[in-house]
Amino acid sequence: MSSRIVAENISPARDSVPFYDRRQQGGDDLEMSASVGAGVSPTLGHLLKCVGDVRKEVTGDETPVHRVLDVSDPGGLEQRALPFVLSFNNLTYNVKVRRKMAVPAVFQSRSRMSAAAAGGETVVARTKTLLNDISGEARDGELMAVLGASGSGKSTLIDALANRIAKESLKGTMTLNGEPLDSRLLKVISAYVMQDDLLYPMLTVEETLMFAAEFRLPRTLSKAKKMMRVQALIDQLGLRNAAKTVIGDEGHRGVSGGERRRVSIGIDIIHDPIILFLDEPTSGLDSTSAFMVVKVLQRIAQSGSIVIMSIHQPSYRIVGLLDRVLFLSRGQTVYSGSPANLPHFFSDFGHPIPDSENKTEFALDLIRELEGSPGGTKSLVEFNRTWQNTKRNATGISEPNPVHGLSLKEAISASISRGKLVPGATNDASTTSLVPTFANPFWTEMVVLSKRSFKNSSRMPALFGTRLGAVMVTGFILATMFWRLDNSPKGVQERLGFFAFAMSTTFYTCADALPVFIQERYIFLRETAYNAYRRSSYCLSHALVSFPSLVFLAFAFAALTFWAVGLDGGTSGFFFYFGIIVASFWAGNSFVTFLSGVVPHVMLGYTIVVAILAYFLLFSGFFMNRDRIPPYWIWFHYLSLVKYPYEAVLQNEFDDPTKCFVRGIQMFDNSPLSAVSTPLKERLLSTMSSTLNIKITATTCVTTGADILAQQGVTDLSKWGCLWVTIAWGFFFRILFYFCLLLGSKNKRR
Repeated sequence: MSSRIVAENISPARDSVPFYDRRQQGGDDLEMSASVGAGVSPTLGHLLKCVGDVRKEVTGDETPVHRVLDVSDPGGLEQRALPFVLSFNNLTYNVKVRRKMAVPAVFQSRSRMSAAAAGGETVVARTKTLLNDISGEARDGELMAVLGASGSGKSTLIDALANRIAKESLKGTMTLNGEPLDSRLLKVISAYVMQDDLLYPMLTVEETLMFAAEFRLPRTLSKAKKMMRVQALIDQLGLRNAAKTVIGDEGHRGVSGGERRRVSIGIDIIHDPIILFLDEPTSGLDSTSAFMVVKVLQRIAQSGSIVIMSIHQPSYRIVGLLDRVLFLSRGQTVYSGSPANLPHFFSDFGHPIPDSENKTEFALDLIRELEGSPGGTKSLVEFNRTWQNTKRNATGISEPNPVHGLSLKEAISASISRGKLVPGATNDASTTSLVPTFANPFWTEMVVLSKRSFKNSSRMPALFGTRLGAVMVTGFILATMFWRLDNSPKGVQERLGFFAFAMSTTFYTCADALPVFIQERYIFLRETAYNAYRRSSYCLSHALVSFPSLVFLAFAFAALTFWAVGLDGGTSGFFFYFGIIVASFWAGNSFVTFLSGVVPHVMLGYTIVVAILAYFLLFSGFFMNRDRIPPYWIWFHYLSLVKYPYEAVLQNEFDDPTKCFVRGIQMFDNSPLSAVSTPLKERLLSTMSSTLNIKITATTCVTTGADILAQQGVTDLSKWGCLWVTIAWGFFFRILFYFCLLLGSKNKRR
């Protein structure tokens, strides 16, 4: 009897501790075994411990390894049904495809979209079938691969099984242990590894996995135990030598491509999911790296998980690791079963596989050849159905029975008792309540998210340094340009120009927040798709992480310009000036963050940000007073983000009723009479005095700060009112950003 005991041969007894056997098989292959009388599939945690012990033994560590028991005697082992069987039946998915049009659609009414278009071309909407009546099953303990040429429907099938296609678009059924699989439950008990490696570049491998553990494992688990789990996972993934290396990106050297892929897998299996979906995990890897990745997946499957992956063209060694394969051709099943049965299948079809050829390569080449023939793969699809029915009849099984004597609730409860689904579990009567929707409370998620963002950004100081440099250079130019402004009429005009430029600059310098979420978007989608954390937690942590830098930038700008320009108000005036700049940075950063949630591309986002901020400045009241703005544009004046901080700093500067800005003969400045001699100006004042019966001398105050505010139309709100409105704009755009996350992160095909 083989030393490897598969799930079907494990006893149902649950009071014994599982153990493991190790065999050398072409290198450092690890094989599981079960103890006599033990009844359950070993958990990932146990397997990881076993792998870690073996590694220590190989590397010379004197730490004792697990005791290996002989399992050659099958006595006492009873037949036990597989705990989990994922069945999918008649999955069909169609999409509508429109042909390209010579005339843009905006010039055609909806009623003519499918009619003849200008120029003689027609617009035809046709239906394309991506999945056509796909059926099959996957069991825990087995590694299942979906194969096929490009465009065959591999990724689409993985998306369908992972609930990444809208229910109204996907036809067919999917059950777990014979019971319909609820969407909410699937999100909790499964994980999905995308084809792209979406990771924070400046975190190390160990830190990346530790943050994943913080998200997916409950806070009731101590940090030491979480670290032990991470270390065990690092050993299983073969990442020990790269544990302290940063992930890296185009500008920073980091881990290799194969190591990045294994880290991507690791962050999704840290909580030991029951079902693991992977979209082409070997894509872009060399043969050795690809084999190591699939070897890791085999161990995950053997730990008691259902593992389903798509793969383009596996090597001979990878095929040897697969337990079940599903070949697709243009959305149809052309073979489903064990790789070992491929020679028999194609021999019966009339195309025997030569002994010297890779079975899967031969199958894929034959499928491509048939796809190019007039009849396509129709003959192979029909033969597969006949062959599968004949095989079932020969074994005496009319239909597969996925229940195997265990209900879904019983199977999940048994899995929980074995240590799976570590995010936390209850013994609630409801199946969907067996595991929580989120592993941690809101505040814990927010702290972990903030810590991760701080750590990642702190290792890229050049980004903040560049932003600080831009603010400092702008402040220096403004300080030297508007150095020590006086209280003359010209000084008043120069103050107005300084305030308008300074306030608009605070908003423009916030444009660097645009790429932050755009770059993190797919990481966010991957993590929230399977409930790693709440969207509200991400939204709040995003705001908390960005705020300290905004305060620092605001203080640097305020300190550099306030006294250099000669602004009024003393210490209290400075702190209000500093506060309104902080509020401006906050509102601008929130506005740009909201746009980053709407706009998918950085360059498009920059174009929109620059344009809208220019409109805000135009309608702020600097170029044209409020009472001069046309009534059909006045609404934009009140929507302008620049309006409120601009009016606030004006009031902070000109609200002193005792301060005079225009005296006597200064009223002739900025007029054609400014060139007249001083004695003549004094005689003009005397004439005006006698005419108006008001004594006006060369030192008489003609215009105070209140007059300037009235001339500028700044009479709506007090300076504190403007401050609170600016702060409120920031919160408003953060709320809009949250709704963007809520509505735009479904990550499902339509």
